Amino acid sequence: MPTSKPLVVVTRKLPEAIETRMAELFRVRLNEDDQPFSREDLVRAMAEADVLVPTVTDRLDAAVLAQAGPQLRLIANFGTGVDHIDVGTAHQRGITVTNTPDVLTEDTADMTMALILAVPRRLVEGERLLHSGGWTGWSPTHMLGHRIWGKRLGIVGMGRIGQAVARRARGFGMAIHYHNRRPVHPDIEAELEATYWESLDQMLARMDVISVHCPHTPATYHLLSARRLKLLQRHAYVVNTARGEVIDETALVRMLSAGDLAGAGLDVFERAPAVNPKLLGMDNVVAIPHMGSATIEGRIDMGEKVIVNIKAFADGHRPPDRVLPNLM
Repeated sequence: MPTSKPLVVVTRKLPEAIETRMAELFRVRLNEDDQPFSREDLVRAMAEADVLVPTVTDRLDAAVLAQAGPQLRLIANFGTGVDHIDVGTAHQRGITVTNTPDVLTEDTADMTMALILAVPRRLVEGERLLHSGGWTGWSPTHMLGHRIWGKRLGIVGMGRIGQAVARRARGFGMAIHYHNRRPVHPDIEAELEATYWESLDQMLARMDVISVHCPHTPATYHLLSARRLKLLQRHAYVVNTARGEVIDETALVRMLSAGDLAGAGLDVFERAPAVNPKLLGMDNVVAIPHMGSATIEGRIDMGEKVIVNIKAFADGHRPPDRVLPNLM
């Protein structure tokens, strides 16, 4: 890293307060029109930047990283997930990777709970009916959904976000079940009155709502495969605010279309930004455009973490949010 202010290239438009602070601290190249970088744009940026600030829409695979200039020593990711970055290759090339953990937990948990409520209660379906002018008045059997009080929530991935969702769901009277690589601390289990399932298959077969909160890694790609989705009961709902690749979306669409699942709440999609048009045509699906962490407070917190990581690195210190290959 040079002794002068590092050149920081930011691939997307960030909150104004964050961009202003970056401009005060570093030589910064901003993306004023917020157009996503192409692969060629990324290669050009890495040929001259000392620090690259990418987002989830930027795929930094081994081939792209191989074209990075020798001056690039830090990739300060604006986001928690780093599945779009080949961290192993970056590490081999002497490029440090950081992320922004711990700032999006509550926002994502809020949105998850919103979807858990919206799908069984047919909230979006009712909103569409009202705005279309099709509502003719109340009747005892009109727009009947399902209560969530007393229902069993199965959480796939009991990290910070999974636990935050569990706390919210407990307040709505749901019974908490979870599958994780290992059980959480007994104190957390006791607080949440949560039941651990070592077998994901067995848990899936017994839940009313499944909520996905695991990262996308080679091990979790299509974790909810066609085979596993078939284990779900016909009255079950699937909610995903994690990563689209964790669910076999084609199989999910097929089961929803056939009535083999009651519904789904989706904030992420396997081939985003492309969305299967069949999903958008289903009344029992609430689909939103990756809004789980979309609060101004969360985005500013993310930006502040990016700045802290860059400043620490530029000053010769270890960034607090360094990501290592063996921790992915």
